[in-house]
Amino acid sequence: MINKTTLYIFMFTVIMAGGALLLALTSWNDPEKSDAERPLVLSMTASVEVPEQMTFAGEEITFDRYDKRERLDRELNSFTYFHSTTLLLFKRANRLFPVIEPILKRQGLPDDLKYLAVIESSLDVRAVSPARAAGLWQFLQSTGRQYGLEVTGEVDERYHVEKSTVAATRYLRDAYQKYGSWSAAAMAYNGGQARISKELAAQGADEALDLWLVEETTRYYYRMLAIKLVFEHPQQYGFIIKPEHLYKPMTFKNVDITTSIPDLAAFAREHEITYAQLKDFNSWLRSTKLTVPAGKRYTLLIPTKEGLYYRKGEKRTIHQNGWVVK
Repeated sequence: MINKTTLYIFMFTVIMAGGALLLALTSWNDPEKSDAERPLVLSMTASVEVPEQMTFAGEEITFDRYDKRERLDRELNSFTYFHSTTLLLFKRANRLFPVIEPILKRQGLPDDLKYLAVIESSLDVRAVSPARAAGLWQFLQSTGRQYGLEVTGEVDERYHVEKSTVAATRYLRDAYQKYGSWSAAAMAYNGGQARISKELAAQGADEALDLWLVEETTRYYYRMLAIKLVFEHPQQYGFIIKPEHLYKPMTFKNVDITTSIPDLAAFAREHEITYAQLKDFNSWLRSTKLTVPAGKRYTLLIPTKEGLYYRKGEKRTIHQNGWVVK
């Protein structure tokens, strides 16, 4: 049973909160105030609007059918109100999209497929799944090797941003040639081509989006659609980002390695960086040494001194101007 004192405190809190909200709303609608003077009022209970249709990787999808509409609705609301995670995606994308996008373009793949990496790893270069898929594009060891990545005790190129991106484009191109759509190719990336082919035959379906699959694969494509919408219209979904909030792209000098390095920590000191910094930007190095076979060449990224620090007042590089408010 609630005692009177607790009840009075509760009622007082509700009244004060209601009054503050009313004051904020009144201030927001005050025509005498400028946009800068009005407080930002976000409703944490308002469901996000689902668009009637959109285009992803050149393919149009409409959301009039119940399952498509409700699946996008779920993912849009999830990204919109899971603020800390979605904000981190913007910050990381400012550093990684400038690396990923040119590779997709060179390989002839739609730019929208960069969002697959967002969903796969949350743009965490060192991500490892419970199934031991690793890196930005979450390759299993066997699949990584199949698509040209070196995976050994010392070198694991699943963690190499550029090389793993190239491998991902090869996988996606193979899947697209097999299924004829990027939606099916993306779902095959998550569920496996064997599984998608088997279920298309077993269920008598023509499109992968019509399949009954495990929840993770069913949600996969719609998560990419949702994060594209949020990335293209962040303010519409309540994300107010300033240029200084984003992680700046790093600058490096490339050092070609043709002979073995017995001690990577000593190598790092020679280049005036820490061992941690060397590993941070060359996460594919999986040991304390690097053995280089005859005729083999590796390239290490050595961050510049200027790139390692945020300087007050420095002009921040913004990959996509629509992400920020100035």
